[in-house]
Amino acid sequence: MIKKTISYPQIIHDIEKEFIQNGRPKIEIGDHIRIKKTIQEGNKERVQTSEGVVISKKNSYLNTTITVRKIIQNIGVERVYLINSPDIINIEIIRQSKVRKAKLYYLRKRSGKATRLKQRFN
Repeated sequence: MIKKTISYPQIIHDIEKEFIQNGRPKIEIGDHIRIKKTIQEGNKERVQTSEGVVISKKNSYLNTTITVRKIIQNIGVERVYLINSPDIINIEIIRQSKVRKAKLYYLRKRSGKATRLKQRFN
């Protein structure tokens, strides 16, 4: 009799598989994206839209996150979004950029036209 053993990471992977959002676009570093997310305020729900440049991405299956940076009133604002969150309604890629680094943290030190990235055409 052959006994089949399943490792704990495989069990966790199988459980997480049902929570993965399959309709999301493939997001890369340097993409300019627009995210629509539901916000709970008291007993009311509303949709909040935000957009910016993806400066980093952390891949860890269900817990994949992206960091989006935008400038609001001359102040840089960064938000971390969980890609597979049920609160995110839609992710739309506005423009794709050609980058040579995995993390675009150097954009934090730049302002104005220095933050422009070369556009990538597919």
